[in-house]
Amino acid sequence: MPERRRGAALEKALLDAAWEELTDNGYARFTMDAVVQRAGTSPPVLYRRWSDRDQLVRAAIVHTLKEYRLDSPDTGSLREDVLTLMREINTTRVQFITVMSVQLAGYYQETGTSPADLRDPLATGRKEALDVLFDRALDRGEINRELLTERIKSLPFDLLRQEILTTFAPVPDHVLEEIVDTVFLPLVR
Repeated sequence: MPERRRGAALEKALLDAAWEELTDNGYARFTMDAVVQRAGTSPPVLYRRWSDRDQLVRAAIVHTLKEYRLDSPDTGSLREDVLTLMREINTTRVQFITVMSVQLAGYYQETGTSPADLRDPLATGRKEALDVLFDRALDRGEINRELLTERIKSLPFDLLRQEILTTFAPVPDHVLEEIVDTVFLPLVR
């Protein structure tokens, strides 16, 4: 008989099962019962934590975003740090980005939310990770603090996401370099 899960281990198992259900079947076919079945638990265990599927979907997305957070590279230059991070996203996150947009379209429409609402950088730890990257560049004197806004910090990653959503495929490396060299870096120097 398997050991009974409790606390953080149980919550992780439930949220992982919810994310797998979303990935495999999309929001339209996402049910609390399917998550219960996938997690190998009972309905009361799930409903004690999330009273409806929208709450569970949101929790599963935030949980997955936290788990998918990448470490900030430290190559010694902002250009290489940003490119390294973009390349890692490009290599490992195409399916995730696609699921966030395509599989969850019904969720966004039904709840009046958007992907931006679910990518809350404070809740997922993304803001701190990017701040470290830009703080290093500021310390090295590579960029101008007055030019560095939150929108500009996110710009190369927003453009990467747009490229992925246009093709549902990894972006060629020369496009990543073009985003960094011709769009992003001129804005911060």
